[in-house]
Amino acid sequence: MADTAEQEKEKTFADLGLCDELREVCEKQGWKNPREIQAKAIPCALQGRDLIAISQTGTGKTAAFALPTLQALIQASHQSSRPLAFFACVLAPTRELADQIAKQFRSLGSGIGVKCATLIGKDDMAQQAIALAKRPHIIVATPGRLLDHMKETKGFSLRSLRYLILDEADRLLDDEFEKVMDEILNGIPSNRKTYLFSATMTRKVQKLQRVCLKNPAKIEISSKYSTVETLKQQLWFVPTVYKECYLVYLLHLKFEATTMVFTRTCDATIYLATILRNLGLRAVPINGHLSQSKRFEALNKFKSGQCNILICTDVASRGLDIPSVDMVVNYNIPAQPKDYVHRVGRTARAGRSGLAISLVTQFEVEPFKAIERHLGHEMPAFPTHHCEEAMLVLDRVEEAKRITNRQLKEAGDRKRKGRRGEDEDKIENYLGNKKHKKHRMPKRN
Repeated sequence: MADTAEQEKEKTFADLGLCDELREVCEKQGWKNPREIQAKAIPCALQGRDLIAISQTGTGKTAAFALPTLQALIQASHQSSRPLAFFACVLAPTRELADQIAKQFRSLGSGIGVKCATLIGKDDMAQQAIALAKRPHIIVATPGRLLDHMKETKGFSLRSLRYLILDEADRLLDDEFEKVMDEILNGIPSNRKTYLFSATMTRKVQKLQRVCLKNPAKIEISSKYSTVETLKQQLWFVPTVYKECYLVYLLHLKFEATTMVFTRTCDATIYLATILRNLGLRAVPINGHLSQSKRFEALNKFKSGQCNILICTDVASRGLDIPSVDMVVNYNIPAQPKDYVHRVGRTARAGRSGLAISLVTQFEVEPFKAIERHLGHEMPAFPTHHCEEAMLVLDRVEEAKRITNRQLKEAGDRKRKGRRGEDEDKIENYLGNKKHKKHRMPKRN
């Protein structure tokens, strides 16, 4: 097995059967050799097989489906005298992931004239319709917005679609998207190529049959619910009443680290981000209730280093390629083990190391034990001496909570008085514009 893995690493993009144009693109991207998922998926795709590909996050899945799709587009364009509009459609469960995939297609296809349109919710439908009227080769979309255009945009149809790609396919096959996905699948041709990619995958045959796979090649780089070896994972048992205090201490302890903090609710992202900003930490929230422009703004601030702490819900747990996340903190323990895998997969990407720390209260022991059972090992505990040290910041945290509660109450009062939307703007402006002061932790006794 070790020899096989070594051979896969030594392969070149030429060995995979990629055409000259795409090999040049890979060289410009700085990709010397294909990653394992690419080395196994691309040859099968070029042979015309449908794909079910399961690989850990950060292993190069996007290029694994983008490159063979672009090669098929190049070959089809040589054989056709007319433009190949709506050649392929990529579906993703979140707007941020769809936007990221579209950027990669544009980057890989820039030298060969590929046109790509992005269809995501909360963006202007009319502008998207104009983009569709230009008849792009590739559509990257969230399911709901794609279905909106299939129903409402005059002249738009996917009856000529040749490739359907589902990224984070297990999420798209969940009950949440079932009705929308069924309508989309009924509106596209069945004689197409279909690729399913994910870090985790449902094994329910009925759900896979809905996607009309034909003799698919199954490629599994990692076992179900696995995490990468370069990820260090720890748990920290914390009392519920002091949970914010422990989080603040941890973020001060890793003051320079680029950190993603996952919470259960949208409100919690705003609440925690405001507390942290009041304490001089560079935090910004992202959740599904924010406008799309605010979500992209938060991501850009995080990626650029303007803010080094992203407080997020699971909207940010899947597929996002943020190159240098040093640490992931589970402020709330997810209900499903696969959600844990996706969360901690935001760090330790592309062979780099990373740290994941889960704050486990007395009420979250059972779901955390379920995660450990699925991963097949127990996690080491965070050093106990930090518990006493964490309490040294209690007074400062309590004061920051009082200030935060007052700010959010004032914003809520404005909303109830009919000034709709102003509360979000004021909170977001506060979070985005407040100047930070570095606060040092109290010295150890």
